[in-house]
Amino acid sequence: MLPRNARLTSPDNFARTTKSGFRVTSKSLVGYLYLTNTGVPAQCGLIISKSVGGSVVRHRVARQIRHGLRDHLNELPTGAFLVVRALPGAAATNLRNDLSNIILKLIQKTLVVR
Repeated sequence: MLPRNARLTSPDNFARTTKSGFRVTSKSLVGYLYLTNTGVPAQCGLIISKSVGGSVVRHRVARQIRHGLRDHLNELPTGAFLVVRALPGAAATNLRNDLSNIILKLIQKTLVVR
């Protein structure tokens, strides 16, 4: 479980992140990172649609992604919004490796822009 202050819950923030943020894709995940100028801790959110699988599969994928996010939460820049979208093949892959690669690539993209 992510700490309460690390959860992205506002629909406006989800929309802003997915529409205006940096995007990196893999075979099973899509990551979006949006930088704000606020000093709040980084916040993360998940998008897992029914195309990923049934309820049990979706919840297992969500737990795996949340667990991986908890390990990488301190690596994200302050004030960042991160949204991870699971694609239909997510249940059959190693999500921890994909998530680590996506977060690393997103952070590299933000460093180039700064």
